[in-house]
Amino acid sequence: MNKEEWQKKGSGHRQRLRDKFLARGLDGFTDAETLELLLSFGTPRSDCKEPARAALKQFGTLAAVLEEPMPGLQQIKGIGPKNGFAVHFIQAVARRYLKDRLQGKRYLHGSSEVRDYLSHTMRGLKKEVFTVIYLDSSHAILGSETVAEGTINVNTVYPRELVKQALDKNAAAMIIAHNHPSGSLEPSAQDMQLTRTISLLGSMMQIQLLDHIIIGNGTYSFADYGLMAEIREQCRETMESLHTS
Repeated sequence: MNKEEWQKKGSGHRQRLRDKFLARGLDGFTDAETLELLLSFGTPRSDCKEPARAALKQFGTLAAVLEEPMPGLQQIKGIGPKNGFAVHFIQAVARRYLKDRLQGKRYLHGSSEVRDYLSHTMRGLKKEVFTVIYLDSSHAILGSETVAEGTINVNTVYPRELVKQALDKNAAAMIIAHNHPSGSLEPSAQDMQLTRTISLLGSMMQIQLLDHIIIGNGTYSFADYGLMAEIREQCRETMESLHTS
């Protein structure tokens, strides 16, 4: 097969992928096909099938590929600066879209969008990241930000600073979230301690902690499993003991 025939065959394959997406969206796409089409945006005349498979094999998941820094991506044979730029640009656009979609929505009716955003930005990361979502008194979402990276505990998140930032934003409530790179959804002792500390400090300043969400191989909600109710009751008892002492 000469170069012209090879390019024609590759072009036909990519067009079939595009037609498949236009007909069904991403339903039925494998991660390899999704990444292949992304890479082709950077080098539309190149065969991106093998680089896509190699990247998934190297980094494990589609999310991990999207989060991999440019030097790491370019270690994969067939992925150059243009492919890497396409991947990072698409990732940044998706993140901004999901974040902007939250703005102004009430958490009661927009919890699925919150989890979509958190899952997209956190799942598959190689390091722990701690994110806060701020809400007003009607639980409409004011915004979100990443406040810590690395091992997540009370020594790295600084709960007092977090509550101060919430006050500066005129927030009446918060949702906190972090990821487990291992994929485990089991809350650790440090996770429990951090949640109690933030909830207690928030209560003192009339800022309610609505939930703590863990992102791993799925999502885990402290509120859904009844842990937030237990923690709020513990905080209430602590506040009462402080007032009576």
